[in-house]
Amino acid sequence: MKFTLKDYQADAVEDVLANLKRARDAFKSNGERSSFSLAATTGAGKTVMAAAAIEALFWGNDTFDFEPDPGAVVLWFSDDPSLNLQTFTRLLQASEKFTYSNLKPIEPPFSAPRLEPGKVYFLNTQKLGTKSLLTRGHVESGEGQESLPGLSPAAPDMQGWTLWQTLANTIEAPDLTLYLVLDEAHRGFSAKTTAEKPTIVRKLVNGTTARPAIPIVWGISATPKHFQDAMQQAEATGGRRALPDVRVDSIRVQESGLVKDTLVLDIPDEAGNFDSVLVRRAARKLKDSTERWAKYAASQGLKESVQPLLILQTPNTPNPDEIGVALDTIVSEYPELKSASVRHVLGDHSTQDFGAWKVDWIEPQRVQEASHVRVLVAKDAISTGWDCPRAEVLVSFRRATDNTHITQLLGRMVRNPLARRIPGDERLNAVDCILPFFDRTTAVKVVRFLTGELDEMPGGEKKVVLDGRELLPNPNVPDEVRQLWSTLPTQTIPQRGARPVKRLVTLAQALSADDVAPGALAAIEKELHLVLDTYAMRYQGKLDAAVKEVWDVHVKQIEGRFGKKGLTYAEFVERADDRAIRIGLLVAKKAFGADIVDSYVNHVAGPDNDEADDDGLREAYVRAAALATVKEVRDKVDVEALEITERLFGQHRVTLKRLTDERQQEYENVRAMATDPQRGELRPPRTRIEDFADRSGDDVVAAPVVPLHLMSDEAGNFPLTSLNNWEREVVLAELKRSDVRGWYRNPSRAAVDSLGVAYRDETTGNWRSMHPDLIFFNEIGGRIVASILDPHGHHLEDASMKLKALAAFAKEYGDAFHRIEAMSKVDNVMRVLDMKREAVREAVLHRGEKAVDLYRSELGVDYQPGE
Repeated sequence: MKFTLKDYQADAVEDVLANLKRARDAFKSNGERSSFSLAATTGAGKTVMAAAAIEALFWGNDTFDFEPDPGAVVLWFSDDPSLNLQTFTRLLQASEKFTYSNLKPIEPPFSAPRLEPGKVYFLNTQKLGTKSLLTRGHVESGEGQESLPGLSPAAPDMQGWTLWQTLANTIEAPDLTLYLVLDEAHRGFSAKTTAEKPTIVRKLVNGTTARPAIPIVWGISATPKHFQDAMQQAEATGGRRALPDVRVDSIRVQESGLVKDTLVLDIPDEAGNFDSVLVRRAARKLKDSTERWAKYAASQGLKESVQPLLILQTPNTPNPDEIGVALDTIVSEYPELKSASVRHVLGDHSTQDFGAWKVDWIEPQRVQEASHVRVLVAKDAISTGWDCPRAEVLVSFRRATDNTHITQLLGRMVRNPLARRIPGDERLNAVDCILPFFDRTTAVKVVRFLTGELDEMPGGEKKVVLDGRELLPNPNVPDEVRQLWSTLPTQTIPQRGARPVKRLVTLAQALSADDVAPGALAAIEKELHLVLDTYAMRYQGKLDAAVKEVWDVHVKQIEGRFGKKGLTYAEFVERADDRAIRIGLLVAKKAFGADIVDSYVNHVAGPDNDEADDDGLREAYVRAAALATVKEVRDKVDVEALEITERLFGQHRVTLKRLTDERQQEYENVRAMATDPQRGELRPPRTRIEDFADRSGDDVVAAPVVPLHLMSDEAGNFPLTSLNNWEREVVLAELKRSDVRGWYRNPSRAAVDSLGVAYRDETTGNWRSMHPDLIFFNEIGGRIVASILDPHGHHLEDASMKLKALAAFAKEYGDAFHRIEAMSKVDNVMRVLDMKREAVREAVLHRGEKAVDLYRSELGVDYQPGE
């Protein structure tokens, strides 16, 4: 793969591959058919995950310990040709192993007796219709139609087989396995499309009396329920085993940074015709975003800047003159835009007249790459299945009753253009949605709708603001506070645990590539050679036995003679040949990494050995393979690798902070390549968006504001909109303390500007991160100190887990804080568990009591507001 999979993506791919193997084995052994779905929210990277799984299916994958299927044929099916074209392009971009020769769109004339292994074929509903050139003239028995007596079904012109016959031959071929991928599976069965489409997909999945059913069906959808409902609607579940669905946790998607964190809604204070005013505002937002991206690209040394896109969403029956006025308004505010900057994706694919504008049509899947297009006129053609991460501003001319259309389109706009969160800059991690024909009363309902559990809106922590204002560093907060913030401990969430040696090699390669430590890889190779030699001497006896085991190939002979009862058993030993030795070497490479093993072989054999005939090189192979089988050596090398890794991070900590955001994120990823949480690096926020409108029931009122937050408006104020009642109570109380010098509302997401505490979810076993709500900074004895205050409901499902997480964090990093306090209101009294006290920590970690009982016990104390 060209892309490094996120941890949740790797987990999903592993589960998908397990299902595919299980399905293939069941089909080959007893003809059992099966199905399952990969369910993930918008922006999770479903196509990237599919690319990784298909690549492993064709070529195998050592990381997932997956053997290839030499007869694998993948049929990628959707109900939209443009989606197939977009997927075709993404697969090429995702994997260096996919080429034009093994990605095959099925187009007429397509004449083949069966599909070929090792290829992905793209097919859409229209290609299987009765009028399609691929199937025209073909009549299948069992479909309510009869052939004329004495005549066999005809094949389309210029074809020896209809596509139906090709699929049947492929399914029946004993050396092939056909895997059907239903992209956005629920759409393929949709009754909202033509009546023929559900029938076509049903025939494809179920087969007919004349043609077998597809053996393995893999649906890719937003939720498992979509796929399950679709399969039931198509009557495609009978006789088909349902394998476990692969579900991607939406919270992990949000934490990855692949999707944006904030939705900013601009809505008039009252109902009325405010389209020209808000369209002008949208143009300013587009221009401002363009300038911000250009500045960011220059600061990071990026060759190209993101060119943000503004979408004008029309009603179902658009008024061309109104669209023309909107385009005039945009250009009057942003005169750099020209006619070539505007395109449409309406149903009529011809040039459209919008007032004085003549606007050409563009294929939806081309919009992302066509960076010269800056304004796109759309209806709902791009509301599902479309992908354009650079779309950042939406102006919708739909009325307040069209919530669904708006949210579907917003769901396609939440991807981050650089596939990563922009550290500390919430403005570049946001989407602007401007709704001229809504009012504030309806806006509250929209916010509730957007922040609910919608399939189209990924993540459970998305911020939606009505009066979003940009905040900058507060000039009233002393510099010492910000300096202290950057030194506070935070924890990374462990990713799929890589071997410590592989993690070290990855770090050394990065340090060399960034010129932070030129020659780092050669240096650590030399250091690890010495480590291996040292432990080889220490465990010489076990190593000698392991070497003998590599050389000896044990063979058992079973002999039976004709006419005689019983079997004769014999065992003998053969000397390993080069192939057997190389297999042993592969085991070593899994333990120590290919770079270290290859360099160690050269170290042992010496630089002058000839691989073709030198026994010294063969001996070196055997020694390396044997070392990997000695558990004591593997364990000691892992410990040494961890220590070297921490040493390198410590040596280059300051230099790494001067790298670009992208490269710094790469080093954070290396930190997380561990089985346990690692200490990460915090960075101060650059910009932040907060809501200065407070929602009170169905009303919208001005938010209360307070001073001394690290980020503020020009007056030094921060709104309390994002805080619940308990959090507000604590903030107001702490601000009364005379020694307070600053405070910070810690964002509830995994980011470089959010202090995180890693913990393992006791229900799922997955690693999570909690983000304590409040960080306060006080001046004690002439020194600025930091405190963690975390009001959290004791009744919530995760209360006990988060208490344990905070206790474990305090046990390891407590010296860095003045106070670490978990807080909850019990019997209408705010109670505190002081995690700086050892007795409290030990009780939380080991007593196994419910959170409420811990607060009520002698360990809890009443909260004393500041004075």
